[in-house]
This record gives sequence, C-alpha cells and structure tokens, in this order.
Amino acid sequence: MSDLVLSQAAPLAISRGNSKTGLRIVQSVCILIIALVMISPLFMLLIASLKDDRFRILADMGSFRAFWVSEPTLSNYREIANFSGELAYGRYLFNSLVILAVTVISGLVVNSMAGFVLAWGSLRGKAILLALVVALYVIPQESIIMPLVVMMSRAGLTDTFAVQILPWVASPLYVFLFYQFFAQLPKELYEAAEMDGASAFHIYRSIYMPLSLPALATVSILMGIESWNQYLWPTLVTQTDYARPIAVAIATFFGQDSIYWDRAMAASVLMMIPVLILYLAFQRWFVSSFVGSAVKG
Repeated sequence: MSDLVLSQAAPLAISRGNSKTGLRIVQSVCILIIALVMISPLFMLLIASLKDDRFRILADMGSFRAFWVSEPTLSNYREIANFSGELAYGRYLFNSLVILAVTVISGLVVNSMAGFVLAWGSLRGKAILLALVVALYVIPQESIIMPLVVMMSRAGLTDTFAVQILPWVASPLYVFLFYQFFAQLPKELYEAAEMDGASAFHIYRSIYMPLSLPALATVSILMGIESWNQYLWPTLVTQTDYARPIAVAIATFFGQDSIYWDRAMAASVLMMIPVLILYLAFQRWFVSSFVGSAVKG
C-alpha cells in the first residue's frame, strides 16, 4: 500500500516542481522584456549621441539601426562642452548642478524642520496646519507661476540662481513626508531626550535626523529630479546664459528651420548623468523607505 502511495506521489511532486520551474522562467522572461523596454530609449539616446550626422540619426529612428553606430565619435560632446560662446552647455550644466545642490540641501533642512515641528512641536492648531499643508499640495504649480513671476520680478531676482531656488525650497509634499516619518518614531525617544535636558533643536539635529536617512534619501531623490527637470519656470525667469539651466538650453536645438539631433542627444546624455548618480548614491535608503512604508501600511 505504501509503495503504491509513493509511486503516485512521485509524479505529482515532479509535476509541481516542473510547474514552479516554468513559472520562474516565465517571470524571468517578463522581467527581462520589461527591463529591455525601459532601457532601450536610454541606450538609443547614448548611441545617437555618438553619431556625427544629424540626418543619419533622424533616418535611423524607427529601425534597429538606431541601436548601432559603426563609427562612434565624441565630436558632439566636444562641441557642446564649452563654458562660453554659442554652445556653452558646460556652463548650463554647471548652472543646473549649482541649482540642484543648493535646492536639495536647503530643502532637506527647511522641510525636515517643518515636519519635526508638526510632529513633536508644542504648537496650537497643529492639526489645522497639517491640513493646510496637505491642501496646498493639491494646488498645481502652474496655477501660481504667474503671481510668482511678478513677485520675483518686483524683488529684482529674475535671471539669477536665487529665483530658481527660493520658490521650491519648501514643499507641502516633503513637509508631510518628514512629518509622517517623525510621527512614527517612538514617543519615548523624544521624552527621554527631553528629560535629559536636551533642547528641541538638539533632539532634532542629534537624534531624529540620524534616524531619518530613508526619508532624507527619498526627499533628496524626489526633490533633485523635480529641480533638475524644471523647464517652464526657468524659461520664464531667465533671459541670459548667466543662470540658465541645461533643460532650457537643450530646447534651443529644436528650431523652426532645423533640429540638431546630434548635439541635442549629447546634451541629453550629459543632463541624464547627474540624476543617475544622485539616484545610485541614495538608492539603498530610497528603496528601504518604500519597503518600510509598504510593510507598515
């Protein structure tokens, strides 16, 4: 009897093992296809930037020739890597890096302080303030751009780095993210530090900030991408090359008479690199913050 049961169970176990193996293969193939679909535009962009003929780039689009270059060259990068002149994209890239660094660092300080005060500060009407912060988030930026332009123009800040940094340092979304993170920390931690005589600022700086690396990484990446991809706002408030970012400068390649695909592709690659470095630098904490949020949710 036992031999009969074993003889019937063995094919069943083999069948289940084969089905699991087949499922893993299907999952791996699906992940590979999705990865190729996501990476292919970036790879095509890199290949196109190594071609020195803008008409060839346009002709190759829509075929597999877009993913291959027979004679790669860095001439497009040499043409745009200048800090003066008509193709001063080195200057534009430097401007964007300055705006990115100052915006992210200032934003981390301002938004984390606001989130900490909303979570643990002794303020009256904190619930109302928090509701206002959430309500401000639903207001689209485009609806307040024109009043902001007028304000910055009257303040004499147009065509400067400050006009591209100050309006976006504080954000309702990032204040709420920091508030949510700080509010989830144990209350006993704050009370113990307070009993030891630590001030609120000392508790924020020495205890809560070191514990908030996932939140800092998340806000750094999101704020960095948002600042780096700004186009409409710098277009309205910059008139010269002094503070113009690279996102606005790339648009000059797309004229009414002709489109310089070769230079535009090279400039796009240069624009993409700092954002990738920012993500890779904070990837570990960025992923852990989302995983932690999903588990808690």
